[in-house]
Amino acid sequence: MPARRSRGQAVLGGALIAVPLLLALLGPWFVGEPGPRGVSFTLGDGHWLGTDFIGRDVWRQVLLGGRSVVVTALVATALAYVIALPIGLAAALTHRPWVEEGLMRPWDVLLAIPSLLLLLIVATLFSPGPAGLALIVALINVPDALRIVRACAADAASRPAVEAMRMQGESWWRMAVGYVGRSITRVLTADAGVRLTGALYLVATAAFLGVGITPDAADWAVMVDRNRTGLFIQPWAVVVPALLIVALTTGTNLLFDAALARRAVRKGGPR
Repeated sequence: MPARRSRGQAVLGGALIAVPLLLALLGPWFVGEPGPRGVSFTLGDGHWLGTDFIGRDVWRQVLLGGRSVVVTALVATALAYVIALPIGLAAALTHRPWVEEGLMRPWDVLLAIPSLLLLLIVATLFSPGPAGLALIVALINVPDALRIVRACAADAASRPAVEAMRMQGESWWRMAVGYVGRSITRVLTADAGVRLTGALYLVATAAFLGVGITPDAADWAVMVDRNRTGLFIQPWAVVVPALLIVALTTGTNLLFDAALARRAVRKGGPR
C-alpha cells in the first residue's frame, strides 16, 4: 500500500507540475512576435484566451510569464541552502557554545520580521529586480532552513561514529559532509519541497505586490493582480495563471512526498 500510494502521488504530482514547468521553460521560445493589441478584456478575434487589461493576448502573456516565477523561486531556494548548510553544520559540530550562539543568533532577527513586511520594507528602500528578489526570498528562508539543518546535524553529530572519526583525526569536511551531511539528506529533501513551495508563494506574492518586477511585466502573479478587475468579464486572464501557480506548488509537494515515501519503503524492505 505505501508503495502504491507513493506511485499515485508521483503520477499526480508529475501531471500537475508538467504543464506549468513546460510553459515556464519552453514558452518564451515559441511565443513569436507580438500582434496588434485588441480591446481590453475581450474574447475571440484570434485570441485563444482573450485579452488582458491593456488588450494584450493572454496566451502570449502566459507563455512569457512563467520563467520569472520558476527561476526566481529555484534560485532563492538554492541560495537559502547554500547559506544555511555550512553554518548549520558548523554550529552542530562545534564544541564551543559561544561559537554556536554566534552562528545562530544573528539569524533570529529575521524571524522577528514577517516575510511580507520585509518584502515591503525592501521595496520602499530600493527596487531589487529579479536577482535582488531571489536574494531577499533566500534570506527570508535561511533562518528556518538553518534551524532544521542544525537540529538534524546535531543529532547525527552526537552519534559514536562521529566521535570515533574525530579521535582518528578525520578532517572536518569528512565528518560534516561525508557522514553528518549524508545522514540528514532525507530530512533536507523533505524540507526542500516545503521550502520551494514557500519560495514560489513569496515570489508570486512579491510580484503581485509589484516588488522586484514592473507592473506591466509578463508574469503569472502580475497577471492575476492586474487582471482581477476584469475577472467577471474575461476570467481566463486571471484563472489560467492562478491555476498554473497552484499546480506548480501542489505538484512540487506531491513529488517530494512521493520520493520520500519510496525511499522509506526501500529502507524498510519489501511490503
